[in-house]
Amino acid sequence: MIHPTALIDSTARLADDVEVGPFTVIGPDVEIGPGSWIGPHVVINGPTVLGARTRIFQFASVGEACQDKKYAGEPTRLVMGDDNVIREGVTLHRGTVQDRGETTIGSRNLFMAYVHVGHDCVIGNDCILANQVTLAGHVKLGDFAILGGLAAVHQFCHFGTHAMAGGGSIITKDTPAYVMINGNPAQAHGLNLVGLKRRGFSKEALKALSESYKLVYRQGLTVEQALAEIHSRFSLPETETFAASIEVSARGITR
Repeated sequence: MIHPTALIDSTARLADDVEVGPFTVIGPDVEIGPGSWIGPHVVINGPTVLGARTRIFQFASVGEACQDKKYAGEPTRLVMGDDNVIREGVTLHRGTVQDRGETTIGSRNLFMAYVHVGHDCVIGNDCILANQVTLAGHVKLGDFAILGGLAAVHQFCHFGTHAMAGGGSIITKDTPAYVMINGNPAQAHGLNLVGLKRRGFSKEALKALSESYKLVYRQGLTVEQALAEIHSRFSLPETETFAASIEVSARGITR
């Protein structure tokens, strides 16, 4: 299960059935859950916790110290859930004491080749980051977020649940839940309706979200006026999520 050329620190904790490929290096304070497969030429540094059935492909660097110049070697962490796939050349960095001290990644996410996740990011569940997506430090992604290849997200930005960014997008503001954006700088181009339909959103919810989107983006209202209208007209969980993703924005929303 563990190739004889792999180097594994004595303090690393691997479940009994974890497979480790040739020339992989696993450092101290690394924990890897059952059913995981670590390919060849992978480097994992700790403190790092990887959940069950993690799959990591060659040349990935997981749990490395961050690139923030303020970082001075403090004991920060990377924590990931279950069933994540980390493809070739991906870099996932630990947190900093200036923020949460932890980079946190949920479950069932796909990180395609050469994705970078910076320090202190928080990523939900079921996200897809296509080839060469770059997240600066302190970025937050909601569940089911999709970012097209070469998209870049500025530090401290929030990217809402079920939102989608086209390839090459430069994202410098917050993206509300369910919204589809594209461009440099990124601009909103409607709701992610195809994705929402695929995930079983009801016709009632889709209609309410479409009307809510128009209030924010098409009626010439201020954000505050649009939010007041949404709260007065709708009481669905989906519209509440949409409104809340705007209300928490500190950087302003992509428009």
